[in-house]
Amino acid sequence: MHLSRRRAITGAAASIAIGTPLIASASNLPPLPQQFRPRLVKVRDTLRVGDIHVVNDAHFLYHVTAKGQAVRYGVALGELGRRFRGPGLVTHKKKWPSWRPTPNMIRLEPALYGPYRDGLPGGHPKNPMGSAALYLSVNGRATYFRIHGTHLPHTIGTSFSSGCIRLRNDHMLQLYDAVPASGTRVIVHA
Repeated sequence: MHLSRRRAITGAAASIAIGTPLIASASNLPPLPQQFRPRLVKVRDTLRVGDIHVVNDAHFLYHVTAKGQAVRYGVALGELGRRFRGPGLVTHKKKWPSWRPTPNMIRLEPALYGPYRDGLPGGHPKNPMGSAALYLSVNGRATYFRIHGTHLPHTIGTSFSSGCIRLRNDHMLQLYDAVPASGTRVIVHA
């Protein structure tokens, strides 16, 4: 990713005046810092409508909804070295998905992930997939990476965990409804 491209995505967004969030906050959740609330922002008009761009160092996800326009969401990301990189494609999506830690997650953090080696059903309070998930592939091959909700909304704007891109559950449901079941390009910028 060239720095000029990243600036083109984030620079336009930074010049937008802070306004009212696009969706109301869930009343039982702590409020997000203003910069991580969903909002409509201007982006380069050369970005393809429908694409999703994630800017790692800013902790933002942009869903391009019209020429020169995107909805920006605050996200939580994986730790450095454990993040999704490059271009991918949404292959399918699911509400309240089940979850099972990968063998690598169990190997790296056995105390944290070992107890869940058999997985958790969708909707379980400890299921890290949250309300919905977009499943990603690279070059036609499925990955373990997802864009999904989180049961830990206070982590938005941080980098920790095993690498998925996470939104607050109510924000993930909004993105889920706006993205087709397959074919959406996802571009992750350093």
